[in-house]
Amino acid sequence: MPRLRAVAALLLAVLLTAATACSRTDSPAEAEGPSVTIAGSDYLGGAPVYLAQERGLWSAEHVRADLQSFGTGRDALNAVLGGQAQLGVVGDLPAVTAALTGRDLRIVADLSRFADWRLLTRTDRALTGFDRLRGRRIGLPQGTNVEYAVARMLASAGLTAADVQVVNLAPNQIPAALARGDIDAGATFPSFYDATRTALGERYAELRFTGYTARTLLVAGPTATDPATTAVLRALVRAQGELTADPAAARRAVLARSNGTLQSGYVDAFQPAYEYRPTLSAELLQQLQDEAAWAKAAQGLPGPADRAALLARLHTGPLAAADPAATAAF
Repeated sequence: MPRLRAVAALLLAVLLTAATACSRTDSPAEAEGPSVTIAGSDYLGGAPVYLAQERGLWSAEHVRADLQSFGTGRDALNAVLGGQAQLGVVGDLPAVTAALTGRDLRIVADLSRFADWRLLTRTDRALTGFDRLRGRRIGLPQGTNVEYAVARMLASAGLTAADVQVVNLAPNQIPAALARGDIDAGATFPSFYDATRTALGERYAELRFTGYTARTLLVAGPTATDPATTAVLRALVRAQGELTADPAAARRAVLARSNGTLQSGYVDAFQPAYEYRPTLSAELLQQLQDEAAWAKAAQGLPGPADRAALLARLHTGPLAAADPAATAAF
């Protein structure tokens, strides 16, 4: 009997040790790090995100990222604000609009910059300059960066939206609307420039504009955590380095993630027009102020547009932790 009691005691000790060890060991999900859902939109502006996804760069930072694609930055932003995603790849204007309406949103990085805009039109409309737009019908997707680009085009000729007829159209509706003659000019995402040229053929015409630098931002919603955001940004900094070293690979990644939405000719032609590097800068803050002032005047949005209010929307901690040089000048 004493021997049996000793064996039983030994077995009990082994079981207790095993149980304690299990309780102290992280679950597989915990060991892998945080998980985060990223709502994406601008395929070229957000190229580092898609390159990180294609090359599996998240795992090196011990983060599990689920990338969801949306048609516009406005849709991606709604996913973030609605809690379906923690982070979003959005344009500067949708982010400013959310800030002015008091939504819980933080800007954690300016991922890329782009300034090669086109106003698309037809040769029979004789629009040889932006000063010829008065009274014309202009199709554009309202609530996106494109709307602000058109506002800057008009301002360059001393005009405002009140001087034209704005027609709210989805980005992919612009080519057909121009072909039918429903509008005199159209502004859309660069990914639809070629489709417009095809739809119009010899009637195609365009006015180029470089007076507005659109920024693709990474924003964090109310459910995003700093550790997960920092891990994502570390992966994006690495992706940006790989993008610079091998632009062709980045283009392949963008095409793969677009699932046929984008064509290789467009990607090859326009990706070099983007400047990539995650940053937060004084230039970004000034642009947000300018856009906020425009949005309040043009759209009657209620929130404050002063420097202090917009500075409070820039959350520098995660990017500073991921790449201290990216915020050093800010």
